[in-house]
Amino acid sequence: MSSTTPGSDGQNRAIVPVAILVALCAGLAVAWLTGANGPIIMAVVFVLTMVIGVPIPFAAGIATVAGLIIADIPLTLMAQAAWTAFEPFPLVTIPLFILAGQLMEHGGMSEKLVAIAHRLVGAYKGGLGLVTVVACMFFAALSGSGPATTAAIGSITIPAMQEEGYRSRFAGAIAAAAGALGSMIPPSNLLIIFALVTDVSIPRLFLAGIVPGIVLGLMLMAVVFVISVNRGYGGTGERFRWMPLLVALWDGKWAVMAPIIILGGIYAGIFTPSEAAGVAVAYGFFVGLFIYRGLTWRKLFHAFKFTAIVIGTVLFILGSTKAFGQLVTIFDIPAEVLSLFQGLAEYPWAVMLLIGIFYIIVGMWLESIPQIIIFTAVFFPLVTSLGIDPVVFGIFTVMTCEIGFLTPPIGVNLFVAARISKDSIEDISVGVLPLLIPYVLMILLLVFFSSWVTYLPNLVYGPTL
Repeated sequence: MSSTTPGSDGQNRAIVPVAILVALCAGLAVAWLTGANGPIIMAVVFVLTMVIGVPIPFAAGIATVAGLIIADIPLTLMAQAAWTAFEPFPLVTIPLFILAGQLMEHGGMSEKLVAIAHRLVGAYKGGLGLVTVVACMFFAALSGSGPATTAAIGSITIPAMQEEGYRSRFAGAIAAAAGALGSMIPPSNLLIIFALVTDVSIPRLFLAGIVPGIVLGLMLMAVVFVISVNRGYGGTGERFRWMPLLVALWDGKWAVMAPIIILGGIYAGIFTPSEAAGVAVAYGFFVGLFIYRGLTWRKLFHAFKFTAIVIGTVLFILGSTKAFGQLVTIFDIPAEVLSLFQGLAEYPWAVMLLIGIFYIIVGMWLESIPQIIIFTAVFFPLVTSLGIDPVVFGIFTVMTCEIGFLTPPIGVNLFVAARISKDSIEDISVGVLPLLIPYVLMILLLVFFSSWVTYLPNLVYGPTL
């Protein structure tokens, strides 16, 4: 029997962060005394502040201030960087798509999409699990957000799976893993952020995200089906029939038409992504209020409140990390990274694998938006110099962020699914492990066989020069 007591265990756990903090302080002091350059000190300050619990936007801001002081640059750069970050007009698409997703969720569209998915695949083994994946694919084309997709569909299907005998952590894991598709299938907020940082075309990125999103959804369905067959989950044994599906499609026609109108309008050149976001809000408001009549004043208030909180957080992160990214460029860190990888210039796949591993590890501790803003400024010049298509790198970056949604301790989708299923984060994290296999396979496909990703953008808009 162990001689340690609960009190001593708590003391031992408390020593760990203190030891890390002391080590980082020592490293910062040594770096300063030995004349270490600005980037090293910025990195140490950034990690130090995050370890002691400082929110990421503040941590990036503090590290930026340290870098500005070292480089003797006026602190007004912080305000100028924030202004330039907020200036691009396409940024308005993010709050509008968030609001549209909220209106469509509360207006009753998510229930209609689940009903359609149930008629499509609900009778097979693991039927409700397959329904969850298909419904998440549908709703992803409305929300643009992984956590929002998990919440909208998971709140309906997770309790249903639990009632049908699915292991609770597996039910939550399905919703979390499938919900991450909301960040890949357009309209994706993360793809918009990547486009704003790199000046890559938003419509091209949206088109490029369609096929990987669908393929990933099919692979998730395959994993869910295999596990469900082995564990005997679900399945009524009924044969698939067209008539119930057609009835469900007709009943949910307004929900099905939403992505067709929004994305079809963008690709047909009828309106820009920003205008499409406005159309999505108007459509979601009209259908939710007058057709499905699911919207109430209370739900409208919640939708606007949620949108305000999320976009306020996004803008704060964008402003502070934009200055951080500019300082990275001033210190010429991309050039240093390029010289560091010079020996691998003939092996772009090796560089992509290393970046992917780095992104996945960082994504466990850093939220997706600051991850994209900070590290795209570092790695984008490198990958483009190696001849990697910027659109492919955008899809690759968001795909690694999706894994971040599914890995503790920051995995947002895990928290959402755990709250709905009433399981612990640890249980959901274990349940999601087999569902990470499709994401890893997709990353390998993007690294070694990437030409298929740009097929649709090149077909519609022509190849990039």
